[in-house]
Amino acid sequence: MQIDLTQPIETGMQTYPGDPPVAVHPHATHADDGARVSSLECGSHTGTHVDAPAHTEPDGRTLAAYPLERFVFDAVRVDCRDLEAREPIPASRVPDDADLAAFWTGWDAHWGTDRYLEHPYLSPAAAETCAERGLDVAVDTLNPDPTPTEGAGADEPDGVPAHHALLGDDRLILENLTGLEAVGERFELRAYPLALAGDGAPVRAVGVRGGD
Repeated sequence: MQIDLTQPIETGMQTYPGDPPVAVHPHATHADDGARVSSLECGSHTGTHVDAPAHTEPDGRTLAAYPLERFVFDAVRVDCRDLEAREPIPASRVPDDADLAAFWTGWDAHWGTDRYLEHPYLSPAAAETCAERGLDVAVDTLNPDPTPTEGAGADEPDGVPAHHALLGDDRLILENLTGLEAVGERFELRAYPLALAGDGAPVRAVGVRGGD
């Protein structure tokens, strides 16, 4: 069974603070033009998307550098639903027998709200462990690093250390997944990006349950 793990792209949808707003507007209509065409304005990190190393690493590769098969992953779902807001995911939860670790926090339930920004995040040690084990990373949150808000704690890491640890090691990061409860602990993740030769792009993320 194939399971859609993608947040839909819609006008006014939630984005990372400061990223371009998203707008989908009618450009042509059946009544006036004989065909329907929509205009789309968005950033490269809109909705469910993949980060290429070029996102945070000056010398990092762009999406164009990767073959299509690089976006199909043997994924392990890591249950982190017991973690509270802005709580770090410890390195002890990082698996060691897959292509990708999908950290399942359940925070997609808060999509579109201010609370979505207060998500759990990968501790720097967890991100470094993922890189050491050759794991790409997927999260059902806005960010594998803590997102800056007024609720940030003084003990939280500064900047984007998880991004640097992963993208600096030529790993890929998938953000804003949804619906991870519908896949098993082991599944195939297919997440093909738009053909943008840049720092990131929206994807249609699909989970294929083992044995299906």
